[in-house]
Order: sequence, then structure tokens, then C-alpha cells
Amino acid sequence: MKLIKQLIAVATVAFATSALAAPAPAANETPDALVKRISTEVLDTAKNDKDIQAGNQKKVMDLVETKILPYVDFQKMTSLAAGRYWRDATPEQQKQLSTEFRTLLIFTYSGALSQVKDQTVEFKPMRSSPGDTDVEVRSQVNQQRGEPIQLNYRVAKTDAGWKIYDINVLGAWLVEAYKGTFASEISKGGIDGLIKTLSEKNKKLASKPLKTAGK
Repeated sequence: MKLIKQLIAVATVAFATSALAAPAPAANETPDALVKRISTEVLDTAKNDKDIQAGNQKKVMDLVETKILPYVDFQKMTSLAAGRYWRDATPEQQKQLSTEFRTLLIFTYSGALSQVKDQTVEFKPMRSSPGDTDVEVRSQVNQQRGEPIQLNYRVAKTDAGWKIYDINVLGAWLVEAYKGTFASEISKGGIDGLIKTLSEKNKKLASKPLKTAGK
């Protein structure tokens, strides 16, 4: 779980925080332009917002709920993390699992939100062909101290526009990192056991201050 928390914390710096006040995307906006625009426009806001920096729980949670989530395909992310077990789950189990996983990531995003300090994001040229509906947007997070951190996104075109469904930090994909945890819990208690584990984790996170919620 430590690796997963690190992945989300780093990704939050460049994506989750960057989506806080993103305007509606243009109809013809490319996926790399979308990610770059929301990052550029809002990173400074996240850095300078005293309430966010102080870990104001209600404000941060509201921002995550309303401004980050529209850019993430949680159902696809959950189905990939669950792997072959997703097909065996009932529609109700799939719904419950997606909801709990979504809530878990909200808490983790929120906990990392106040950690934004002096980072900047540099985007790489996107490798794609006309008509592609699933692409990878590559970037790196630059810090005043330490080496740049590789940060890439898998983005798919949906009826609602381009949405992120996986994040790669330093060569490790977030979905792949969760796959092992999900499989372990399912092997012990089935899909319902995984849902219960995530639910209990979320209840614990809800009782912690945001700055420690990801720990």
C-alpha cells in the first residue's frame, strides 16, 4: 500500500490539484491539450490557496468532488484494477465496488492536495495517430529539490469527452499497483469481502485530518 499512496500523492500534485477550477473542455480539444491546460491554469491556485494548504477538509473535499472527478473514468479504472473478477461481479457489486474505490481515491487525492508547494509540470510531445481513442500523455514533475518525476496518463475518449483512467509514476501504473491488493482481498472474501475492506478503510480515513488521510 505504501507504493500506491506514493503514486497517488505524486500524481495529485500534477493532476488532481490541477483540475480544481478547470473550465469546460473545447469540443475539439486534444487529450494532451486538456491535461496541459488544466494543469497550467490551476497549479498556481492550488499553491496559493491558504485553505487548501491548511487542509480545510470541507473545501478540499468539495473541490475534489466537483472539479477532479469529471476528468476521471472511475468505472474503467475499477474494472481494470479488479481484472477478471470484474466479470464475475453482479451489476450491484460492480456499482458498490466502483463507489468505494472512488471514495478511497477521493480521500487520498484530498490528503495529497495540501502538499503542493513549488512543483512545476513539463509535458512531452504526445505520440498518437488521427482517430486514436486511447492515448498516453507524458509529463514530468519538476521540483526545486530532487530529480524530475516521470508522470504519464492513460486517457480514453468517451461520450463525455476525454477521461483519465490510469496514472504512471516512475514507471509504475496505479491500476496495476491496485490489482494485487484487490486480488488478495477477493481471494479471501470474494467481491463482497473487497467491498467491505474498502468501506472500512474509507470510514477510517473519514475520521482523520486530510493531511494524514493518505497515511
